[in-house]
Amino acid sequence: MSYIEANRAEVEAEYQTVLKQVEENQKYWEERNRERFARIAKLPPPPGMEVAWEKLQKAKARLDSKA
Repeated sequence: MSYIEANRAEVEAEYQTVLKQVEENQKYWEERNRERFARIAKLPPPPGMEVAWEKLQKAKARLDSKA
């Protein structure tokens, strides 16, 4: 903690750099996987999981309507 206090400006600058990198990485992977997630979302439920799948879809719809 004493190092952080003594080097506050450097630590803050490095932290901001890390936050920017994290944001860029997140945007990259979201874009890269957007089509894949859309394809997966259109797949039918696995055999034997139709009831659970329906409950999941209803729960997702409720969450989306609250947002």
